[in-house]
Amino acid sequence: MKFVVSSSTFFSRLQAVSKVIGGKSVQPILDNILLVAKDNMLYATASDKETTMEARVELEQLETPGSITIPAKSLLDILKEFPEQPLTFEINQDTKQVTIRSDKGEYSVAGESADDYPVQTALNEDSTSLTVSCGMLLEGISRTVFATANDDLRPVMNCILVEMGPENFTFVASDAHKLVRYKRFDAMTSGDNFALVLPKKPALLLKNILPKDDSELRLQFNNKMACFTFGNYKLICTLIEGRFPNYNSVIPQNNPRKVVVEKKELYGTLRRVSVMANQASNLVKFDLTNGSMIISAQDVDYAMAGHETINCQYDGDGLSIGFKAPFVLEILSNINTDYVGIELSDPSRPGLFLPYENDNTDEDLLMLLMPMMV
Repeated sequence: MKFVVSSSTFFSRLQAVSKVIGGKSVQPILDNILLVAKDNMLYATASDKETTMEARVELEQLETPGSITIPAKSLLDILKEFPEQPLTFEINQDTKQVTIRSDKGEYSVAGESADDYPVQTALNEDSTSLTVSCGMLLEGISRTVFATANDDLRPVMNCILVEMGPENFTFVASDAHKLVRYKRFDAMTSGDNFALVLPKKPALLLKNILPKDDSELRLQFNNKMACFTFGNYKLICTLIEGRFPNYNSVIPQNNPRKVVVEKKELYGTLRRVSVMANQASNLVKFDLTNGSMIISAQDVDYAMAGHETINCQYDGDGLSIGFKAPFVLEILSNINTDYVGIELSDPSRPGLFLPYENDNTDEDLLMLLMPMMV
């Protein structure tokens, strides 16, 4: 096995796929990268058995095709020190010794047989296949993945629900404290409705490598697996079994109290006032009166307290409601408009945080946050 490849291109693709490798692999060989050279292309694959990512690199020269696995850390540590230049890889298939030659030197590392590397099988013909925009999928994942849970008892809550239909694509994530629903009206299927429950790890991997443009992504999935193919990458993941909760039932309708506030001012105020909150609860109280909002927090144990008043658009009865400060800050960080709309009903019901005067008519974003007892 012998080939010549660009050092910088190879390194960037390896960096992307190596993020699949977990801290403690279920098999030692999964700490390696699988390299397959054929048809003047090099395919680099990493897997943790649940998620597999493959990147392809065009070779400058392929002398002898073949396959090998190389420890990911060793390979990345070597490649990151090279400036852009062609590197020659030569693998002895008998000893599995990998020799890397540069313009000025030679390096050697021990490889392992590719025969022992477990690779997820391709999806069968019964799978559903769709073509979507990379930028749209990236936006849907980016807007929702922060709201996924880390719950070993309910793994379906650690996922993003993707609903695909003839009218829109809907992305939903929730950790039972906050919920995000993001709709795109410029993406749709030709007829049927489909749903996909995407686990957090492959969602984060996609977030890191999906381009922001409108290039095409081919999505194949069945009830057990999903495959995303775009550009120079392919990602295959095992889907979580279970039904995503009925999120529509928890979104309050016809909220009588509506607030409009400048996002930057609210964010800064929360950052300052939350310093005074109890470290265990992080409770921050919102007191609404006509035209103003008082944000306050206190920690009785340490005799700490603080409050600030900010202007807002509100015309209604007075209301006091409590929220967990880090959750509100997360939500505000993921809203892109200058002003935020907050819809409330009473202190025991969820509050809705919405972009105010969003110019993009192709999207609809709703963020829900459960209140805390004041």
